[in-house]
Formats: sequence, C-alpha cells, structure tokens
Amino acid sequence: MTLTQWIAFFLIMNVVHLLMYCCFYKRAGYPAWYALIPFYNAYILTKIINRPWWWFILLYIPGINILMAAVYWFQVLEVFGKNTLKDKILVILTGGLYLIYLNFFEARKLPYNPEHDDKETLLGSLVFAVIAATVVHIYGFQPFIIPTPSLEKSLLVGDFLFVSKLHYGPRVPMTTLSVPMVHDTVPVLKIKSYLNRPQLPYMRLPGFQKPKRFEIVVFNWPADTVEHFGVPPARKIRKPIDKKSHYVKRLVGLPGDTIEVREGVLYVNGKRARYPDRTHLQHFYAVEMKPGHTIGRRAYKYLKDRYDFDLRFAKSGRLNDSTYIINLTADAARYLATLPGVDTVYMYLDTIRSPHVFPGTGWWSMDDFGPLYIPKKGDTLVLNKRNYTLYKSLLREYETMASLKENRVEWKDGTAYINGKPVEKYVVKQDYYWMMGDNRNNSEDSRVWGFVPWTHIVGKPVFIWFSWDKNEGRPRWSRVFTTVHGKGERRSYLIPFLLMVALYWGWTRYRKKKRGEHAR
Repeated sequence: MTLTQWIAFFLIMNVVHLLMYCCFYKRAGYPAWYALIPFYNAYILTKIINRPWWWFILLYIPGINILMAAVYWFQVLEVFGKNTLKDKILVILTGGLYLIYLNFFEARKLPYNPEHDDKETLLGSLVFAVIAATVVHIYGFQPFIIPTPSLEKSLLVGDFLFVSKLHYGPRVPMTTLSVPMVHDTVPVLKIKSYLNRPQLPYMRLPGFQKPKRFEIVVFNWPADTVEHFGVPPARKIRKPIDKKSHYVKRLVGLPGDTIEVREGVLYVNGKRARYPDRTHLQHFYAVEMKPGHTIGRRAYKYLKDRYDFDLRFAKSGRLNDSTYIINLTADAARYLATLPGVDTVYMYLDTIRSPHVFPGTGWWSMDDFGPLYIPKKGDTLVLNKRNYTLYKSLLREYETMASLKENRVEWKDGTAYINGKPVEKYVVKQDYYWMMGDNRNNSEDSRVWGFVPWTHIVGKPVFIWFSWDKNEGRPRWSRVFTTVHGKGERRSYLIPFLLMVALYWGWTRYRKKKRGEHAR
C-alpha cells in the first residue's frame, strides 16, 4: 500500500471508531469527538472499560491487534450491561459492527458500570492466553515439525523443533488481517486464513546475529505462488511473504559468496565445503554386488545401530540385477564397500543438464552446478544477457521489498528493461542466500528455485523438543530435548530437565508445608 492509501485506511478506521463508540464516550462522561483523535481515542476507551493503560498499545501491534479488538468489544459490552451470550455472538458475527447499532440506538439508556469482577472470567483468561501465545509465536519462538527428508540424517522426519526468531530479528507481520496462530490455511475448513490487504511494509526488529554459513535456517519458500484454496492448480496467486510455505534447509551460501557443485561436491569460494559436526550428507550411491551375494542381516543391524540407517527405507532403485541405487551417507557407503559380497560402491551422479534446474535454461544439473555468485546488499550488477538470466527473478520479485508487488522486467534489443526503463547497472537492495538440503538427491532447494532473499528469512532452529519415528511407530528418545546446532555428537537433556522439574516440585511442596506449620 502507498502512503496515501495508508493514510486513507487510518482515517477510515478512526471514522469507524467514532461510529462504534461516540455515544458510549458521552455516556461515560467524555466528549464524543474524543473518538476521532487517533491513538488518544484508544487510550480513552481503555479508561472507560477500566483496564490498565498499556492495553491500548496492544491494539497497534500487528498480529495481535485483531484479538485485542475483540477483547475491547467484549469489555464494552460488559461495562454497559450488554454481556449476554447473544450480544457476544452478535458482536463477533458482525465483526464489531453490532456496536454501531448499540452506540446510536441504546447507549443513552444503558447502565454504565466500569467496575469489574476481581475474578477473571474463563473466557477472559483464555483470550489473554491466546494473545500471549500469539506474541511468542510471532516475535519469539515458533514450533515446527520436519515433514520431509530433505535434511535427513541431520534433521529427521518427525523432529519437532523450536525455531528462534530472536536470533536474526523477528519480522513484523505484513498481513494485518489474519486468523491468529495459523499459517496460510484454516485447519479443517481448508480456507485462506488471511486477507491480502491492507499490508504493512517489510519491517524486522533487531536480532543478535546474522545467519551463518552452514547453519540450518527456516525461511519462507520464495517460489510459493501456487494457491490451493479451491482454485485450479494451473492458476498462480502471489502470497504475502509471511504466508508463504515454511522450508528448512542448510544455508550453504552467504551474500557475496560464489557457490559451485562439482561431481556432487559443494565448493564455496573455490574451497570444498567443510560442514559442522552434526551434518550428515546423503547422496545416491550405486552398490554393485558380486554374483550370488546380498546384503546380510548383520550388515542391516550394523547400519541401523551405528548410523540409525535402515536399508528398507533407503533403496531408491535398481540399475540391473546386481546394482542398486541407494541413498547413503558417506560413512554408510564406506561400510558397505567393506562387505564381502559387495564389488564396488560409487556416488551415482545426476549430471544431466535440465531446464528444471535454476535458472531454467538447461545450463546446469543438480550435481554439476555453477559457479554462481550470490548478490549482497549494495552490489552493482552489470546486466548483460547472462546476468539478466541469472538474476531475473531477483529483479522481478524480490527487489521490490514487498509481498504483492512485482517489477516488470524484460530483455530486448540487447538491453535489460525494468518497468519500461533501460537499465545497464543495478544496485542490489538486500542480501541473498543459497539453501541446500543435506539429503542432496531428495531435496528441492536453491538448485531448483534460486535465491532466498533476506526478507524471507524466518529464524534459526535451536531445539528438538520431541521426535517421532513413524516407521517404527515410537519416539526417538535419544533426540528428545537436544540442541540442533553444536559441536560433537547430539546429547539429550531430557533427564536433567526432568530432575529439575522434580526438584522444583519437591521444593514448592516443602515450602507450602513449612508455611502451613508456621500458620498453626
């Protein structure tokens, strides 16, 4: 939205506030025109319903303002004696417009009682619990579950994560009107959970670190433009940034890096990538068996115990009667190569150049990719034919720094045009990143859809609070209460946590008992 549109929207909202509350203001002893003064009107309404002054600030925090508006509706109904179930249902179903009817036709005769029962109602407690959870969800920590094997074996399908938005700085929601605590779809109803407009401009609160190379990062999938809310699959609709699907991958390229994949191996700035301790890359390997041999039970058990690896779920195909294509870690591949019945094991590469690989020109393949430069904020891109092809999506979609706005870009007569103007050089407005899955041949990542803009970065996974193995139908206790990043092998803090809870419970019981003895 433009500045003029925002001013118009803000003025309309103040007129609506006047229509909803002016007579209630007079009934409470305030001039009716107070209802037109921006911000001050919300403060006065807070005084009328006899609630703490800071409540009105919550009305202006994106993401929880809708919930707080409903809370105010209920409070106004209560202090003016219209807090029956029928009134509450009407005010919700009409989006608060029921208050306009009360304001003009009943406010003058309604009793005004700003006193509240000291004991909060169950409804009030639940609403504020939802508000608190929403604040934490948007600006602090958000739970996620790993649904796909793109990071296997580093993160497993069924891992439940806490993702910190504080590390990189929480984003202020761009969609101002949405159902709290859900993403883009309302569960069960399967309908869109938000309105595209009005939208706030992109804003991010300060964080205490920048994304680091080889960290695991949660982000909004930049290519998510296909909308599934009952529309034909062929129809594409641009989603707001904060409502695009969440992806989790490893950040392998920082702004200013040059990345390249040679024969399945990643190189960053010309050097072979060196990953953190808990990284477990997987590739397709061709396992050629000697005539008449198979992988025995002891090998199956060893792979399961040593690498948490089950070949029943790893076989990906078969080249011929004696050669299997299996998705393996390098350690597991080396172990298989030592078995008596195995002739040879080698990485099975995808080197066929494809238009399905970024940038869609057939230049590269998944295992033979680049080199490609990742732009950083302030870079000057010389827009020759090749650079235009590589950075076209950046120029068209991401550089607007907005959710629903696109630049019109095209290449004609040997020149790049942006919104009808010829451009030879372009200064980049934000940082970009390159994401790849550790399960390299089972990951749709930046090699398919390209750069991840800074505006799309969500947060850093920090903690696995639960993990469920759907194949075995049981919890993975060794992964419960473990950190995502760190040196050395993963260590569970579940037992120390349970001991702390038990000690705290025992201490509180002891304190209560001692207070009871003193009271006697």
